[in-house]
Amino acid sequence: MQNQKRSQFEFVVLMAALMSIVALSIDAVLPALPMIGNYLSVSSPSENPKLITSIFLGLGIGQLIFGPLSDSFGRKPIVYVGFVLFVIASIICVTTKSFEVMLFGRILQGIALASPRTMCIAMVRDSYDGDYMAKILSIVVMVFILVPVVAPTLGQFLMNHYNWQFIFTFNLIFGILVVIWFWLRQPETLKDKYRIPYRLSIFKTGTVQFFKIRSAVIYTLLSGFITGSFMVYLSTSQQIFEKQYDLAEEFPLIFASLAISVGLATFFNSQLVVRFGMKRIVHIAIWSFIITSLIFILIFYSGHNPSIEVLITFFSIQFFTIGFLFGNLRALAMEPMGHIAGIGSALNGFISTVMAVPIANYIGSFVTGSVTPLFIGFLVCGIISLVLFYYNSSRISKLTKVI
Repeated sequence: MQNQKRSQFEFVVLMAALMSIVALSIDAVLPALPMIGNYLSVSSPSENPKLITSIFLGLGIGQLIFGPLSDSFGRKPIVYVGFVLFVIASIICVTTKSFEVMLFGRILQGIALASPRTMCIAMVRDSYDGDYMAKILSIVVMVFILVPVVAPTLGQFLMNHYNWQFIFTFNLIFGILVVIWFWLRQPETLKDKYRIPYRLSIFKTGTVQFFKIRSAVIYTLLSGFITGSFMVYLSTSQQIFEKQYDLAEEFPLIFASLAISVGLATFFNSQLVVRFGMKRIVHIAIWSFIITSLIFILIFYSGHNPSIEVLITFFSIQFFTIGFLFGNLRALAMEPMGHIAGIGSALNGFISTVMAVPIANYIGSFVTGSVTPLFIGFLVCGIISLVLFYYNSSRISKLTKVI
């Protein structure tokens, strides 16, 4: 029994470490965006956030490739393929002097990192189901959230003592260590009965099966709107705190404190989800997300920024609610897809991420002199999410009555 617990603990930490390579590649670069922009002769500082959203675009594309392949070849080989691509992409990012080539390198990084991200979720789904799967995912996300707590500070340290290129080098070294651990300790989780013989048609048949599961599609769309909301913050946080509030030195600390808010929520979710269920928690969290956004807009509708203390308070509440949504929405979408966990995880990630990128770019273009547009974006995404949630719930109720 003790060995089983130790094995489960190592599994959770290893899955979090795999996902942390993704977080580190995104968040450690944030303090260096102005320096990278200057080095690459970017015409406008408003272009710098594309170095963040571009990696998310790659993540969306990559998941669509690696997920279906993992249903045939297994989870472990796909992780190795993704890491080889990550090495190539990192070399491109470090050696280029062109902003366009850097964007290509970041997209390629995202495609590569889609492998560990997708495989992590698929391996959790292979091993667990139901509310307990949501519990495990919440714990994985909680540990994963610890990386953004330290990533900007780490990026700032590496940039100050070495150069911005060393941030990419450090990410590569960290990834090598995690992949070696994964190779030595993690067995293959794909069961033989679910292994699909490879043929080009698996992409088509898996996609058709996914879109037949309406609840999976709806919860995937919900994930897209919530992820898009959070991505706006990620891509504009450096500009908000450094430009609008003149807090360049304090930015890593502020970013870390807000990441802790998400981490706390995922921890509480891991304790509560088995008792109260995923759907009830998601319902309450969406309402909280909407109400918090609405209160901010009503108070600061003029567009004048509040004090930094007030802004951090609102952000903390908002991200606390998001912490209850991330893992549960992903788990709700994955629950009916045990037989196609690889392509199911891929389509879930692809659709939600590809939705999130234009949402983040569009809303982020308005976040120039005020943070109010950010909360307007939160509100709109929250209302749409609530409508989708009620639509899915009413449909399930009708089916239950018929049965």
